[in-house]
Amino acid sequence: MALTKEELLKPIWHAFTALDVDKSGKVSKSQLKVLSHNLCTLLNVPHDPVALEEHFRDDDEGPVSNQGYMPYLNKFILDKVQGDFDKVEFYRMCWTLCAKKHLNRGPLCISEDSAFKVWCIFNFLSDEKYPLTIVPEEMEYFLKKLAEAMGSGWQQALFEDYKIGLHNKPSGLSVWELIDLIGSGQFSKGTDFTTVSMAINEVFNELVLDVLKQGYLWKKGHKRKNWTERWFVLKPNVLSYYVSEDLKDKKGDVTLDPNCCVESLPDRDGKKCLFLVKCVDKSYEISASDKKKRQEWIQSIQTVVNLRKMGIPSPHKDARQKRKAIRQKLQAEQEELQQRMKDLQMSNETKHQELEMMRTQLRDAAARATEEEKKRHETHMELQDRFREELEREQMIRQEMEEQVAQKSSELEQYLKRVRELEQMYHRLQEALDDEKQARVEEESARLLQARLLEQEAAKRAMLEKLHHEQEIAIKMTEAEKRELETIREMKDIALQEAMQQLEQLEKERIEALEQYQQIKDNLEVATSKTRSWKDKVAQHEGLIRLIQPGSKNPVFITNWGPASFTQGELEERERNWQGKKNTGAD
Repeated sequence: MALTKEELLKPIWHAFTALDVDKSGKVSKSQLKVLSHNLCTLLNVPHDPVALEEHFRDDDEGPVSNQGYMPYLNKFILDKVQGDFDKVEFYRMCWTLCAKKHLNRGPLCISEDSAFKVWCIFNFLSDEKYPLTIVPEEMEYFLKKLAEAMGSGWQQALFEDYKIGLHNKPSGLSVWELIDLIGSGQFSKGTDFTTVSMAINEVFNELVLDVLKQGYLWKKGHKRKNWTERWFVLKPNVLSYYVSEDLKDKKGDVTLDPNCCVESLPDRDGKKCLFLVKCVDKSYEISASDKKKRQEWIQSIQTVVNLRKMGIPSPHKDARQKRKAIRQKLQAEQEELQQRMKDLQMSNETKHQELEMMRTQLRDAAARATEEEKKRHETHMELQDRFREELEREQMIRQEMEEQVAQKSSELEQYLKRVRELEQMYHRLQEALDDEKQARVEEESARLLQARLLEQEAAKRAMLEKLHHEQEIAIKMTEAEKRELETIREMKDIALQEAMQQLEQLEKERIEALEQYQQIKDNLEVATSKTRSWKDKVAQHEGLIRLIQPGSKNPVFITNWGPASFTQGELEERERNWQGKKNTGAD
């Protein structure tokens, strides 16, 4: 399968970042020329010395960084790649440049060739974000494949413990950290060196080289009709066969397209476990060592044909894209959740600021009230001083007033008589008021009173909100308008205080109405309880006395007691009692 430009860029990025830089942070032009020449050679891209010299000319506009080298790399190398090159050799060249500088030369339980294959697998699984890293999900996928290839069980708990230690690396591990992790043997304890190398090679063949299945099979020749054992390698678009598993001597390819099909054949010519691969131009008869392997090969080849029909180039690339899409979706959901939390936090902060502003306003109002109280106290003290002075003056003229007392005595007696009359009138009015309160015993009247009080309370609250809104509008006015409206605002403050007092009075009235309603309800419950008790007593007198109630909608029963004297339930109860007495008498 041909590599995409993004897949080519990953190993080139490793090679480029491994180049030496001078003190100013620039890469020498000779190194870039050597790297470009090697890339052209391995990717089978025609050399263009003129363009190379023009791009790397000796002036300040030459490439001194990755950004400066990328235009030349895209235009003169990557855009001209056709796909007919040795992918492994291309990887090997980039690996040689970067491993020389970054590979840990300490003791590792894997060979350098295995480290190279881990490096290739890293490039396949990493996202197209530079610097390249492998996220924990892809790392887990790789380690699971490795454990499966080694034949050991997957240690999920061990990986979770290791994953907790990656909290300071949310973006994942670099390729050299991954190689050190595999080489440390942390996830392959108890496994020998050869098994680990073979497992890495198997995962490398599967993910990097797109080898879906490989093994020895017998193939029937087209000319001589003889059977020869070959090493078959199945990839997403072709089934290749070699002389041996070293893949040095390739004997042919079976191109798999949507028109191909595979089917099993009966045993013949002394061969068992046969199956046939039909292509448009040719068919291939192949023999497996047993029925299980034949079925595995048939399923694998049919899977490749189905993938070709669906237009999926590689199952592993498709699976990687799906995993990436899932990660991006989860990340988008997490970012959306974080944004919502941020918006909620900002909303809470705004509400808190508004609350603090209201508290400040209340403190200012309290301070103003305290100041007014202080002024009222001072005014009261002044009035007391004035009253004292007036009292002294009154003492001086008391003698004059004593003469007038005699004249006022008769007036006082008349006044007292009038007071007694008013008191008697007050008592009569009080009795009339008590009679009026007792008349309010109906539940509906209490409810209407409560509803009216609530409506008045709501109206007062609306008026308060309106006054508060008008105060906010008045605050936002210009300084000149504030001076003009200061008098109006003071009047509104007085009106607001009066409305608050009225609201408190309404609240008290509502509470009293609720208490009256509760008392009425309790009286109704007591009356209902007494009525129910009385009905029960009447019902026990064998129907001699019966309450007058609305007629039932059910059919009327006529007995010797008269029509509708008993209900159906009472008749049934009386019949059961009569049957019980009859049985007792028979015994």
